[in-house]
Amino acid sequence: MLNKKGLILFAAISLISLQLQAQDNRGLEIQKDSLITLLQNFRAAHEINPTTPRLISLGSKPVDKTKATRVKRKGFRVQIYSGSNRSEAYAIQARFKNQYSDMDTYITYAEPNYRVKVGDFRSRAQATQFMNSIRSQYKSVFVFQEDIWVWE
Repeated sequence: MLNKKGLILFAAISLISLQLQAQDNRGLEIQKDSLITLLQNFRAAHEINPTTPRLISLGSKPVDKTKATRVKRKGFRVQIYSGSNRSEAYAIQARFKNQYSDMDTYITYAEPNYRVKVGDFRSRAQATQFMNSIRSQYKSVFVFQEDIWVWE
């Protein structure tokens, strides 16, 4: 009787291990749709209207936005608002855009707070200099390191 139970148990374990082995050997093939990459590149390159040539300055070298590509790099932004009031966040963003129309603004929401961050600074020194220049206009301003968009 014991041998019969042992034999049945051995057969069951063998079948289970064979099935698990068969699943491991099948493998997966992941195919990425080429349209996704194309759309990501298009969005990054054409986030700003490509029909109007705009020049921006990166240090001393101007860059034509219609011929350049926009890429993500590590950089810095200045936060000018953090709070739970959505309408206040958008009002502060609009006020900032009226004062600094050439600078990009970003609103993010991480429950329960909205955050308004401005600029795409390549160095902490540039961000800190800008932060000091607007400190009197906004309640609390801070410099944060994060991915920024730059033109190359």
